Amino acid sequence: MEFWFRSAEFALVPPIKAWFNWRFEGLEHVPREGAALVACNHISYFDPLAHGYFLVKAHRKPRYLAKAELYEQWLLKRVLEGAHQIKVVRGSGDSTPVVNAKRALLDGECVVVYPESTVTHNPDFSPMQAKTGIARLTLSTGTPVVPLAVWSSQHVWQRDGARSLKFGRPIWVKAGPPLDFSEYSEQARDVETLHTVTDQVMAEVTQLVDDMRSRYPKRWQ
Repeated sequence: MEFWFRSAEFALVPPIKAWFNWRFEGLEHVPREGAALVACNHISYFDPLAHGYFLVKAHRKPRYLAKAELYEQWLLKRVLEGAHQIKVVRGSGDSTPVVNAKRALLDGECVVVYPESTVTHNPDFSPMQAKTGIARLTLSTGTPVVPLAVWSSQHVWQRDGARSLKFGRPIWVKAGPPLDFSEYSEQARDVETLHTVTDQVMAEVTQLVDDMRSRYPKRWQ
């Protein structure tokens, strides 16, 4: 894992660091060691790079729940597998990704989840209704959830390809305080509880998005 992760880091971080104007807030909310469960918003295909850069700055090596479609390109597949990312076949109902993510957390790793499971369809790029995988992970492992959001990446890369790659575009990433759901530990299999926890996570992520959007420089909107 170390070789492939460092290779990807050395190849990707320098160009995005140099090209965009980054602002990181809340780095102190990401635990330096031990299990870390991170829930992110999803507004563009650039998000994994933005969130990953933030977590590297927080001295963590992220393990993503990555959609199976990313494994169709041979080089990307080799990197993802070499870096031990967690493959997800969306819509299959397969519990393997959650099991693998749980194992990673119990091993003290940093697991990154996109609870919406796809780029938001909302025209204002606000978070959508999320799936309950994030709740299952926090309740089954006792790991608090760190909400993490990015803003302005929606202008960079969407489904139809690259968009505005203007030099110096501000990219803001912000983490909130960890969310502890230990009070629900005895109800980890209750469907209503899973939705309650998921909604609370997404409410915090949405709050981060709204805060950054309200402060983001208008000339770059």
